[in-house]
Amino acid sequence: MARICPLFSGSSGNSTYIRDDLGNGILIDAGVSCKRLEMAMLATGSDFSSLCGIAVTHEHGDHIAGIKTLLKRTNIPLFATEKTLIGLEEKGAIPIGADLRVIEDNFEIGDIVIKRFATSHDCEGSSGYSLLLKGDKKITVCTDLGIVTDEVKQNLKGSDCVLFESNHDVEMLRRGPYPPPLKLRILSDKGHLSNNACAEQLPFLLQNGTTRIILGHLSRQNNLPTLAKMTAQNALSLAGAKENEDYILTVAKPENNGVIAL
Repeated sequence: MARICPLFSGSSGNSTYIRDDLGNGILIDAGVSCKRLEMAMLATGSDFSSLCGIAVTHEHGDHIAGIKTLLKRTNIPLFATEKTLIGLEEKGAIPIGADLRVIEDNFEIGDIVIKRFATSHDCEGSSGYSLLLKGDKKITVCTDLGIVTDEVKQNLKGSDCVLFESNHDVEMLRRGPYPPPLKLRILSDKGHLSNNACAEQLPFLLQNGTTRIILGHLSRQNNLPTLAKMTAQNALSLAGAKENEDYILTVAKPENNGVIAL
């Protein structure tokens, strides 16, 4: 059975494990220490030996913190855009001799076909990923974007399950302790998606095949899980959808989220 496991989600670290029903596993990002990643995977009943590849969305630290040690310990290939790989090399985040694979659009890891699409974030080569698994299951991971572009919408379309950013409540952010330049960055078109901006897209997802929604990358400072979920529920309710009948909604915790089977 296909599964998605948001191992870590939020500004302190991000990593998502996806496995098809044949046991082929992919890690999207590795934003915490290698040791923590290993322990989190073991808690889901998997380990690094199941990984056919690691796909990196972008070069920010909360998505790459464990990459260097993980690549030193294993021979798992690393997939990313050329610009992201350049950024990783400049940060010293890639060990000598690592198996690096430059991606553009469609590529394959094991038996899983992956579509890369561009996201609007403040670094070069930032990506979201849609994974097509055996049995025609489509899982999309889409976080770290300031706006939902037409390209993003087209790639979200037809996903059975979407891990989608619901980073902040705008008023909490505006009234919160962050310095003004950081607030402006988060609110910009190359920042992060708010609860309201996320919720606006959810009826579209539902109308185009999505039945499992995972709200991810929540800010600990500028959001609350209950607030993110309520905002999403309200938007879906206004669209005439019923929770646990038309869709299943989950809010990813910073860690220890467990397995979500499809």
